[in-house]
Amino acid sequence: MTTGPRVAVYGAYGHTGRFVVAELRERGFVPVLSGRDADKLKARTYETGLDARPASVDDPASLDRALAGAAAVINCAGPFATTAAPVIEAALRAGIPYVDVAAEIEANADTFAHFADRARSAEAVIVPAMAFYGGLGDLLITTAMGDWTAADEAHIAYGLSGWHPTAGTRTAGAVSRQRRDGRSVRHRNGRLEYHRDDLPTLEWPFPAPMGPRAVIGEFTMADVVTVPSHLAIPEVRTYMAVEAARDIAAPDTPAPAAADERGRSGQTFLVDAVVRSGAGERRAVARGRDIYAVTAPLAAEALDRILTGRTRTTGVASAGEIFDAPDFLRALSPHITLELRP
Repeated sequence: MTTGPRVAVYGAYGHTGRFVVAELRERGFVPVLSGRDADKLKARTYETGLDARPASVDDPASLDRALAGAAAVINCAGPFATTAAPVIEAALRAGIPYVDVAAEIEANADTFAHFADRARSAEAVIVPAMAFYGGLGDLLITTAMGDWTAADEAHIAYGLSGWHPTAGTRTAGAVSRQRRDGRSVRHRNGRLEYHRDDLPTLEWPFPAPMGPRAVIGEFTMADVVTVPSHLAIPEVRTYMAVEAARDIAAPDTPAPAAADERGRSGQTFLVDAVVRSGAGERRAVARGRDIYAVTAPLAAEALDRILTGRTRTTGVASAGEIFDAPDFLRALSPHITLELRP
């Protein structure tokens, strides 16, 4: 019987939450299942034998009960515009670290803006966007920077074979669009800008064997929050392969389907992260499979490092700031292939 640290997983029955629970168990942690839907939690308890504690973000006492006795909490329940702040508040009351897998730009910006001072004063650890979008790109850009203390530009290009979104992804996207009043967002001149310009279609020189590929320019992801939160880079831009952009835009694109015994889909990814300073350029590339499944080792590795004291700061911090980015990426070698190009 596993007797490792207990970790509350809020949204444990969701698509990503299931991967996170499985990854935590493989690492010797004891997940405590939590979320808003008591029936879904009951079904997960029957499947896993794990303790379940229903909790609602509008009921602080229920969140306190869910986190009682836990060493940390991982929030996998979107939309994070709704769940992040209440679960962070509960984590602060419990005095435990908080990690989430938010890809929502505004929700992540809110976490930095609203909790930075309190978390720093309490020497608490809050790590938002510890996921494929936001966390992985930040780790790659930080690694590519090396000994550079500043750069002119950071570019993160997502070469996805396709993007079958979960129901949670669609809901979070709808919330973000509503918050932006239908506008697009980008990071220029050291700040977020909202605009209604058409997004350009460009060609990105992905490394072999993928090679040059059409992408949507300024298809902006959470990296525009995480990277500038700790790196002196005024221009941060992200790009998405046109095939994946079409998938996520189409209302009839199905949810991801399991293609192996771990429940991963057949979708593959290549993330090409480039930093430029003057005439210099550095690159870090990650390859892997299933953007939702790979979020689980990202979040679990972060949690393990927090609980074992392998961190560089306290307060609200992105992955690249709080962890040794190259070492973190090497630890993910069973899940991603990393290539550095100075």
